[in-house]
Amino acid sequence: MSVGLVGPMPPPAGGMAGQTAQLRDLLSREGVRVVFVATNAAYRPAFVGRIRGLRAAFRMVPYVRTLWRCAGQVDVLHIMANSGWSWHMYAAPAIWIGRIRRRTVVVNYRGGDAARFLAKSAAWIAPTIARADAIAVPSRFLGDVFARHGVASVVLPNIIDRARFHAMQRPQASANILVARHLEPIYDIGTAIRAFAIVVRERPHARLTIAGDGPERQPMIALAAQLGVADCVTFTGQVDRERIAVLLRESDIALNPSRIDNMPNSVLEALASGVPVVSTDVGGVNHVVTHERTALLIPSADPDAMAAALLRVIDDPELASRLRANGLADVEQYTWPNVREQLFSIYRSAGVARAAAAETA
Repeated sequence: MSVGLVGPMPPPAGGMAGQTAQLRDLLSREGVRVVFVATNAAYRPAFVGRIRGLRAAFRMVPYVRTLWRCAGQVDVLHIMANSGWSWHMYAAPAIWIGRIRRRTVVVNYRGGDAARFLAKSAAWIAPTIARADAIAVPSRFLGDVFARHGVASVVLPNIIDRARFHAMQRPQASANILVARHLEPIYDIGTAIRAFAIVVRERPHARLTIAGDGPERQPMIALAAQLGVADCVTFTGQVDRERIAVLLRESDIALNPSRIDNMPNSVLEALASGVPVVSTDVGGVNHVVTHERTALLIPSADPDAMAAALLRVIDDPELASRLRANGLADVEQYTWPNVREQLFSIYRSAGVARAAAAETA
């Protein structure tokens, strides 16, 4: 089999880019010939990346040309897709080129903001979605979103790298809290810092590490200073997945403060690292973890509830131990040996659908 894999590559290290990089390596190890097409290739010349409007054209022309060439060389076109402008610029052209070149097209849709995007743009994107042979989503949450718009999908979970993300045996001796999300509005780092300020009043030894970067970096640094916790908060900036794995093993709690989410890799990586999770109960998060069993779930944008949950984990070793053990058990379903057969089954089923469509055309 040969697969054309279309998607972003790190940096940044997390999210869809991390899953794309991992999938490329895993498929190659299975003997699949992978032809990769990057949706975030470097601008050439580099200065074009600083010019709005012009930069889109400079990226789109070589992207479409590379897509066309790739589609002529592979059996399956596996497209990593997201909501908003990313769909229109990258996923839609890949789907249409795959259809024109009569290749099996699998759309791996991963946008946590899918409900709002589909509600707003369903009429525009429906003809494109109809050209895909399969829609794969990481969770039942997104499957339900698509179903409400009459689109059938299959669940293909995110893949967790257990060689990189694994637990380390050590006592819970501190209150080191890790947030591993980009500093963007949807991840609500501000609520995490406000909650941490409450925690520090109760447990002065607590520490917060924010691993990621983004447009809200300076405002969040200013907020930590304003709340008087700047000395207790570390902003690492952008880090790669190896460093994230180390930071998780050094942490006592992983905090996910998102306002919008689907199947966050940061939560899966925390479970695999044996780190208790406190997360907002948004989007598909409750399809990944269960309240009181594998995580403590709280409302979004509620620093008081977030602080209370963090303090529960800090103060209750038995709770922390239970969350850790259950998380380690549950995360096995997201390892490659378990996801592998699901992926190849989707490829086979989509290929059958493509052949049937060709016969009736």
